[in-house]
Amino acid sequence: MNREHRPHAVAWWLWSAGLAIAALRTSNPLLLLLLAGVICVVTLALADRTGGPSPLGTFARVAAIIIVLRVVLQVIFGQRVPGHVLVSLPSLPMPSWAEGVSIGGPVTVEGLLSALSGGLRLAVVLLAFGAANSLASPREVLRSLPGVLHEIAVAVTVALCFAPEVLASVRRVRQARMLRGRPTTGIAGMRGIAVPVLEDALERSVQLAASMGARGFGRRPVVRSRARDRGAVALAIVGSLLVLAGGYGILAGSDVIPGAAWLAVLGVVAAAGGVLLSGRRAVRTRYRPAPFGWRSTVCALSGWATAALMAVAGILDPASVTWSPWPLSWPAVTPLALLAIVVGLVPIPVALRPSPRGSTRALVEVGA
Repeated sequence: MNREHRPHAVAWWLWSAGLAIAALRTSNPLLLLLLAGVICVVTLALADRTGGPSPLGTFARVAAIIIVLRVVLQVIFGQRVPGHVLVSLPSLPMPSWAEGVSIGGPVTVEGLLSALSGGLRLAVVLLAFGAANSLASPREVLRSLPGVLHEIAVAVTVALCFAPEVLASVRRVRQARMLRGRPTTGIAGMRGIAVPVLEDALERSVQLAASMGARGFGRRPVVRSRARDRGAVALAIVGSLLVLAGGYGILAGSDVIPGAAWLAVLGVVAAAGGVLLSGRRAVRTRYRPAPFGWRSTVCALSGWATAALMAVAGILDPASVTWSPWPLSWPAVTPLALLAIVVGLVPIPVALRPSPRGSTRALVEVGA
């Protein structure tokens, strides 16, 4: 897909964050499974497969391991509650100071379903961020951060690139030693692999530093406005204090600090203004910056619309998004909750744009 027509990387991360929040807002296993299906369908339909295997598969395996561990911990150490007993494991007596902790005992269907629901919620959150890594590069997201976070973004970018480059270097060195008939395992193999990998890492670090210096990373303007810098710091500090006061008022209750929600909103606006104002002191040049067009806006809003509709569904009918296996019953799903799930599929018709015929014909002619 052309760069001008695909959604921005930040839009995909906002979309995935909205779906993750929607997953945290519900304990209904049916809704969680539908959210996982939406994430997988959108990722498989829109992810770029030219860059190798999708990170979604790795996140899916980690999510499956988390679900299994959650169920195993419930079976061995879980709280023993009454219900339909499946099997009774040998139990160990616990001291009085460890009340509420059990080892072994009766395993009930209700306990297993509760553990499965909790593990499934965390698994959907992991799938959401795995989809964000598959649909958008973290490097592009870091390049889009405000200028005040420029140095942090550079450091995080280098850290993200370090592990893949080291693994690729180890793979190249191992293949070269295997072709030469030299050992690749044991102490001799590790010694023969470690030195070339360190040399390669040092060379790449020097090249990266030289390229960053040539592109003006970390450069400051010649003329700096102290008044603007002080105003940016003051706005950021005042905004942080207002956010803390508003957050405390929201958690403690409206009677403690009147208008706590408005204080929090005002603090977020002030902090964002300070960040943007401070970011103007960093000079950066970009080659063909990715535009944040209407496709990016729709994709980002669809994820947060899913979270908002899920919250509204919980307010109107709490039983539609919350589920408890006591008593054992089938989870209920309302039309509004289903609508929240369907909204998460909006990026498919928005971002899935067929390639122009002219470019396809040109590729065929060149290939011929």
